[in-house]
Order: sequence, then structure tokens, then C-alpha cells
Amino acid sequence: MKSKKRILIAPLNWGLGHATRCVPIINALIKHHFEPVIASDGAALVLLKKEFPNCQSIELPSYHITYPKKGKHFKLKLLQDSPKLMKAIIAEKRETAAIIEKYKIDGIISDNRLGIHHKSLPCVFITHQLQVLSGTTTWLSTNLHQKVIKRFEECWVPDNLGDPNLSGKLGHFPLYEIPIKYIGPLSRLKKEHLPIAYDILVLISGPEPQRSILETKLLDVFKHYNGNILFIRGLIEKEQHISISGQLTIYNFMTTEEINTAINESKIIVTRSGYTTLMDLTKLNKKVFFIPTPGQFEQEYLAKRLTSLGYAPSCSQDEFSLEKLNETSKYKGLQTMDYDVNYKKLFSLFKGK
Repeated sequence: MKSKKRILIAPLNWGLGHATRCVPIINALIKHHFEPVIASDGAALVLLKKEFPNCQSIELPSYHITYPKKGKHFKLKLLQDSPKLMKAIIAEKRETAAIIEKYKIDGIISDNRLGIHHKSLPCVFITHQLQVLSGTTTWLSTNLHQKVIKRFEECWVPDNLGDPNLSGKLGHFPLYEIPIKYIGPLSRLKKEHLPIAYDILVLISGPEPQRSILETKLLDVFKHYNGNILFIRGLIEKEQHISISGQLTIYNFMTTEEINTAINESKIIVTRSGYTTLMDLTKLNKKVFFIPTPGQFEQEYLAKRLTSLGYAPSCSQDEFSLEKLNETSKYKGLQTMDYDVNYKKLFSLFKGK
């Protein structure tokens, strides 16, 4: 007979952000005497298995999301991929029903996995996008996303309700049918006052081929840089690989503890403007230069917003250069937002009436 309530927690495998922002929630579930059951696929699942080797983990059907080589084709590529996406969601729904029965699940937390839901259990959807930007079709993408969210009991938005906040119009958009809970920025990292060891830290993740395209460009740009550079490729593989060439140190991936130290020891971060990255670097109060993924409206909006607010410079992938990096000194850097989540109250949904 099981003594703890089992909560299925399932992040989307699209880059590493959805998985890493679930780390503090999984830790909180354990601390509050729940038993997390982790479900995902690909690199997201590999990462969480490394972080929580003692938790039950399950492989879900993959969405097989990839980016086009040219950002302007992003929307068309998503449209072309929609049949296989729908197929994966249907398979995900079947798998969820089987997991609930096999593992005696008491509640569900889905981070942007559209088919992880069951009408017989309390279900939560985590997203920072109550409004989904897609250019001229924003009204449609938002409407479709909100239809999914409304199937859940609650929606948790990892941001502040008022100002200052990180998501802007993405996470502050009307949705009246279900409770919206702003739970503050989520991060697995913590601020430490360490001596600076690296002038530049390059952090890359995200779906292919754009991850590799940016990696190739930045390796070429920084071979001319006179300073210590740490380059984390964002490839979650079975074994960690480290290579050193002059002042450039390259890792395929780092554990949470290692990446926490690396960011705290770095002067400037060069990275994508993914939302989880924003939350992490805000918590660590870092100077950063953003290069949004080409064609991804969300990242482009977030980068432009933070640039316009005076926090961090940004530019397109094609425009990035060493000269652009000098702009970082003109910006104030990301500012820490202290927010204590009341997890006991948040998890009361799973306690039952």
C-alpha cells in the first residue's frame, strides 16, 4: 500500500527549459511528501533522470518538433508538422490513461504537454504563454492554446502577477474560465558570490537545426576573442565531455550544480532568450546578451522587451558579432525578483477535499 500521493509531472521536450524549470517543482513535491513520477522524452527525460535518479521515470511519445533552417519558415514548418503533432498527442492521451492505472497516479502537472490530462484527476497546466505570439495568426494560436488550458483545473504561470515581471503580454492575458496562479519565476539555480573565472559563458540549447547553427556561428566568432570563454553546448548525452583549446573550454552539458557555479563565475552570458533561461539569469542577477531563435516569435518578443526596458542587449543570429557584445556594458543586467512560493498551498489541489 502506497503511503504518499503520486503526482505525474510531465514537461515538454522542446529545448531543455521546460524540464529544468520543473526541477524546483519536483524538489518541492518531494519535500512536501509527495512521490513525483517523471514523464517526458528525449533530452528532457535524460536530464531529469540525471537530476532525480531515485524517481520513477517514463518515456512518452515524442512530438518530434524541429525548426526550419530559415526562421521565416517557422510557422509553415509547424503547420506541416501539425499532423504528426496531433498523432503524438493522441498517443500521449492513451499513454496517460495507462500510466495512471499502472502507477496509481493521484494528480497531474503538465508543463506544456498537451495530451497529459485526465478528467478523473486534479490536473495542472504550467505555461508562461496565456497569449501565444505567431504574427498575424496570434489570435488563432492563442485561442487554440487556451482551449487546451481550459481542460485543466488550474494554470500555473511562472512569473510575478504585477510589475516587474518577465513574460510581459505573454503571461498577462485574460483567461477567466479556470484559476490562474502566478507562482513567481521558477529556477533550479541559486545566487553565489564567486570570483569571476570566465569573461564569457555561452549557453546553448533548443531544437535542431537552430541549436547547431548558432553553435557553429559562435565558435567561429569567439575564436577571435581575447579572454576566457566557457561554452556549454546543451547536448544532454550519456557521458560528459570536456575539451580545452587555448582560452576556450567546451562542455556538452553540465549538471545543475556545475551550471550554477559556471553562471555565478561568469561575467557575461551569451544565450537564447528562452523563458527558462530568463528566469535563471534573473535569479542570478547576470549581465547577458540575447540571441533569439530565428522565427520564434516568443523569444524575439522577450529579447526586444528586455532590451527596450534597459536590462540586456539583443540582436538577430545573423547580426551577432564581437562588436555587438560591447553593448552589454550599457545595460543594467537582469534584476533579481525575490519570490517565495507557498508550495503547501499550491499543492493543496492534490490533497483532495
